[in-house]
Amino acid sequence: MSTAERLIEATQELLWERGYVSTSPRAIQQRSGVGQGSMYHHFEGKPALALAAVRRSAEQLRAAAEADLGGEGSAAGRVRAYLRRERSVLRGCRIGGLAQDPDVVADPELRRPLEETFGWLRGRIAAVLEEGRRRGEFTAPLDPAATAAAIVAVVQGGYVLARSAASPEPFRQAVEGLIALLDAHTAP
Repeated sequence: MSTAERLIEATQELLWERGYVSTSPRAIQQRSGVGQGSMYHHFEGKPALALAAVRRSAEQLRAAAEADLGGEGSAAGRVRAYLRRERSVLRGCRIGGLAQDPDVVADPELRRPLEETFGWLRGRIAAVLEEGRRRGEFTAPLDPAATAAAIVAVVQGGYVLARSAASPEPFRQAVEGLIALLDAHTAP
């Protein structure tokens, strides 16, 4: 792994664990095993490195979601696969956690990948739901955009509920409740 890659990966993990303010250049250097000179050779400073790490986390979230949503099967089945995918629920969402970090949301450059990623996710889920609607998979009128927004909100809220309870059970309940609502609108 290259020096820049080690720095990005270490920063991703630290941002996920600690947030922006508590992720110091020294902590990044210690976690990555890279010296200060090398760090500043590859990145102008902490903000540039944090932006690269946030973008990488956003790319990874999109790839994981696309693996479920872009797969084979019915639209409802692909959405179920996305919802039931294995996650580190008690660690929270790498992107959703950063959306709760005041220093990240105050910085338009750091916030942009979050906004773009959640916008992409809502749009991708809406496209899958629209595909299912056109195929006749859903028995009741279904607003793909509103339903996609609800799906993203349930997943992000599920992380919050699970973390606050120190148990993955509230996340599982939220996901299964949402799946039951979707199933109620799915043709037999």
